[in-house]
Amino acid sequence: MLCPTNLLFTLVFISITPFSQVVHALALQSQHAHGGGCIPVERAALLSFHKGITSDGGDVLASWHGYNCCQWRGVSCNNRTGHVTKLHLRNAIPDPGISCRYYDVCGDANSLFGKISPSLLSLKHLEHMDLSMNCLLGPNSHIPHFLGSMKNLRYLNLSGMQFTGRVPSQLGNLSKLQHLDLGEGYLRTDRMHSTDITWLTKLPLLQYLRMSTINLSRVDDWPGTLNMIPSLRVINLAECSLDTASQSLPYLNLTKLEKLDLSWNNLGHSVASSWFWKLKSLKYLSLGRNQLFGKLPEALGNMTSLRVLDLSGNNLNKTENFENVLKNLCCLEILDLSANYMNGDIVLLLEGLPRCAWERMVELHFHTNHFIGTLPNIIGAFSSLSTLNLYSNNLVGPIPPGLMNLTRLTVLSLWGNQLDGYVPTENGDLTALTYLDLCCNNLIGSIPAELGNLKHLASLTLSGNKITGPIPPEVMHSTSLTSLDFSNNKPQWKCTH
Repeated sequence: MLCPTNLLFTLVFISITPFSQVVHALALQSQHAHGGGCIPVERAALLSFHKGITSDGGDVLASWHGYNCCQWRGVSCNNRTGHVTKLHLRNAIPDPGISCRYYDVCGDANSLFGKISPSLLSLKHLEHMDLSMNCLLGPNSHIPHFLGSMKNLRYLNLSGMQFTGRVPSQLGNLSKLQHLDLGEGYLRTDRMHSTDITWLTKLPLLQYLRMSTINLSRVDDWPGTLNMIPSLRVINLAECSLDTASQSLPYLNLTKLEKLDLSWNNLGHSVASSWFWKLKSLKYLSLGRNQLFGKLPEALGNMTSLRVLDLSGNNLNKTENFENVLKNLCCLEILDLSANYMNGDIVLLLEGLPRCAWERMVELHFHTNHFIGTLPNIIGAFSSLSTLNLYSNNLVGPIPPGLMNLTRLTVLSLWGNQLDGYVPTENGDLTALTYLDLCCNNLIGSIPAELGNLKHLASLTLSGNKITGPIPPEVMHSTSLTSLDFSNNKPQWKCTH
């Protein structure tokens, strides 16, 4: 029976509302009045999905009992209608920093195992579904075609799943979709593939697209297809076996694009011939491991929104390739030029970075190149740096005192150079440091006791130098250090007690 306080509202509601809607509304109200908060047919659909789970080592579905499915873990409902709108069952892997492509979710006992049940089709109001990092592969390890019939989906995340076979074009029926993540599947020889991605053009609201590690080597004109979806803000096609990005696009529609990741492909052409250099809206551009070569285009200088630029693992082997190109990139925070066989003076490289960004840069990765010269004192002007990787180069001279101004530095790696002089006692001022590697240089003198005062320092490597004297007790008894390496110094170490 309806509460008396709601009677007047109910009578007015009935007088102005079609009969079928009245019946439905009263049924819902009665259901909520009895403490339900869950549509029976939708509860049944979820229980049917549960039956398709053969293993739940993490007890993710332990709460899936009782009448009110809206209170079950991973399930969210609309407060007004009671319909299930969200199913979020992502498996939280132990180390979130590890790339999903190297993580075997089907070897993780906490993953959900089994299949994605077609009973989910009864969740007609479902807008958000995240089943990522689980092992719900079903009998044939293919993405179920019926997912293309879940017409209200706005968010679909199946990343990290070890699906095989062709990406179903039926996903193009999800016309309300804004977020699609199929990427980062565990690397295997029979990974997913697609020969035609034109179905993506049927998703006019799509903003986020990740298909990384899916084999797209047989897709024709993938830039032209993506250019037909102007709503896109993120495109991640890393490790998709793409063989070129030099297609000609007469007009760029991707004016909202903020992130583009094309790393780990097989592009192998002049870097300047790529189609995306006029995308002034980009904040993140990753082109690492693509065998690109030649001089960077002047158009890069107009991409003033860039915050992250990753050009690692290519063949951009001359510092002159960067001359005057970066000077206007005042928003730049992360720059990765590692593993490019680059030669030239490290001073010229640092001075060529945009001065307007010196104080905001957070990460510089210049390692595994052939840089020469002495690390200049101006490095201290990059006052926001948290990571500085200069290892495996040909740098000479002492560690500059300006380096000690980098009080936000957490990672400092200078190993594999020809640095000489003493380990600065001022290293003890780098209070945020967690990782310090000075291995394989020509450093002399003793270990500064001040290093033992860095309570955040977890890893310290000074091996392969010419350091002498005892290990200070402050270092030996540090409570934060989990890794110390002082090997291959001369003469042999002696520990103080």
